[in-house]
Amino acid sequence: MRPLRGLWILLLFCLPLLGCGRGVTYPITLRYEPSKEFPGLQQRMGSALAVAPFKDERQETFYIGIHTPLQGAPNRFKSNPFPLERAIQDSLTQVLSRQGIKTVTSPGWDGKPESLKSLETDSILTVQIKEFWSQGKATAAGTRIKTSIRLAILLGVKQENRVYTRTVEVEKEVVAAR
Repeated sequence: MRPLRGLWILLLFCLPLLGCGRGVTYPITLRYEPSKEFPGLQQRMGSALAVAPFKDERQETFYIGIHTPLQGAPNRFKSNPFPLERAIQDSLTQVLSRQGIKTVTSPGWDGKPESLKSLETDSILTVQIKEFWSQGKATAAGTRIKTSIRLAILLGVKQENRVYTRTVEVEKEVVAAR
C-alpha cells in the first residue's frame, strides 16, 4: 500500500504542472462601428429588411484567432456571441436599426433574383463568411498581430429585382508594444 500512496502524492504534485501546458479559450465580443453614416441606405433598401441566416464557410469554424506567447501554450479566441455568424449578424442588425431600417429574420434565401418576388419586405440581406482570423505572435519587442477578414455580402432589392454582391476584404497587421 505504501508504494501506491507515494505514487498518488507524486501525481497530486504533478497535476498543477500538467494544467499549465494547455492554452485557454477567450470569448471576444465583436461589434461593428461604421466610420461614417450611410445617408441613402434607407432609400436604397427600403424601410424593412429581411436578414437571412449568415453562412460561415471557413474550414475552422470554432475559433476566430490565436495568440502564441513567448512561453507556454497558445491561447485561442472565439466570438461572443457564438457562433461567429450570429455575432456578425447581431452586430450588423444593430447598426442598421440605428440607421432607421427595421430588420426581420428570414428563414433562408437562395441568393437568386427570382426568389425576391415572394419577399414580404423591401429587400433581403445575407453574408457569407469566407475568412475571419486574427493571429498574434509574441516577440521580445511586443506582439505582432495580423488580422484577415473576407466577407461576401448579398443584398437583394425587390423593387429592382436585382441582387447586389460585394466582397469586403480587410487585412491589417500591427505590432503592439510590450
